[in-house]
Amino acid sequence: MKRSKRRWILTLMVIAFVGATIPSVGRAQMMIDMSRITCAQYLALPADQSRVISAWMSGWFNQKTGYVWINLNAYAKNVENVKAWCAANSEELLMTALERATGTK
Repeated sequence: MKRSKRRWILTLMVIAFVGATIPSVGRAQMMIDMSRITCAQYLALPADQSRVISAWMSGWFNQKTGYVWINLNAYAKNVENVKAWCAANSEELLMTALERATGTK
């Protein structure tokens, strides 16, 4: 084979390899077992992660209790209340505490 043809084939192989691996990297996901998060872990989260967890919890428990309205003031107050309760009960599991508070399972 000529040298230029080998380079061309090698270049195509590299492009194919990169094209096959990039989509899997772009879709990487992290799974969190919410039933294992303690209050101490929740309180120690960085602000951006805490907001995500709080929004998830709010949606989950609102759906479980049949609450279908969005009330941002109530949401903010609920997050404050959960954080205050967690500060006093740092070893409790976050989901267990929320299940008790809402009567859901």
